[in-house]
Amino acid sequence: MLDHIGFGVADYARSRVFYVKVLAPLGYGVVMDITKEMTGGYEGTGFGLPGKPDFWIGTGQPLQPCLHIAFAAKTRAEVDAFYRAAIEAGAKDNGAPGLRPHYHPNYYGAFVFDPDGHNIEAVCHLPE
Repeated sequence: MLDHIGFGVADYARSRVFYVKVLAPLGYGVVMDITKEMTGGYEGTGFGLPGKPDFWIGTGQPLQPCLHIAFAAKTRAEVDAFYRAAIEAGAKDNGAPGLRPHYHPNYYGAFVFDPDGHNIEAVCHLPE
């Protein structure tokens, strides 16, 4: 349904480093950087699979209230790795990796708060 999403962050450099570390275990990386020279003021980074940025952060006003964003993981091990990387990158825990059967029997997710307080999740819907 969605092609991409983007929002402003309070500290672009800090958030960029955070998302580089947190999204790597899921196979997502930097696809594109937009510089101040290109736009006359805005800086941003688009993350995703090679060739297509789906998730953008950039300079601007941080959103209030905060968002909930769930990133797809191919395996439960990726969810676990996402969570470890996020905590190591300074995220605050909002739900350790585990099953959430109230959503459906195979819903395996982990939740953290990013530097701006957004509820960031990695989720795998496959059994084991």
